[in-house]
Amino acid sequence: MSAENKDSKWGDLLAEAKRERAQREKSYREMALKLFPHVCGRCGREFSGKRLSELTVHHKDHNHDRNPPDGSNWELLCIYCHDNEHQRDEVAQAYGQEEARQEQKPTSTFKAFAGLADLLKDKN
Repeated sequence: MSAENKDSKWGDLLAEAKRERAQREKSYREMALKLFPHVCGRCGREFSGKRLSELTVHHKDHNHDRNPPDGSNWELLCIYCHDNEHQRDEVAQAYGQEEARQEQKPTSTFKAFAGLADLLKDKN
């Protein structure tokens, strides 16, 4: 087999893998956007319209093939918080630690239904 044929074969395999990955990401991203409010799980920023593309799906266990339909392995993070999340893990590995986070509480203070009970009481 010539070097040109090998390069072509690898190029075809790489292109197919990229297409499959894009399709997989599209499906779980759409499901996550339907399940969760359009708010970053770390910084609490809200996203809508054109800025919705800045909201990413983060896999909590870093396994991109585990996509349960209830979304239990996902959280929506803005692109900045998502990058920060992965950078922390890389730095921790560089220093010989297993993981950077030890089940920390979310920093978001967003409460979608805060005060709803009081509003409903007033209407009765």
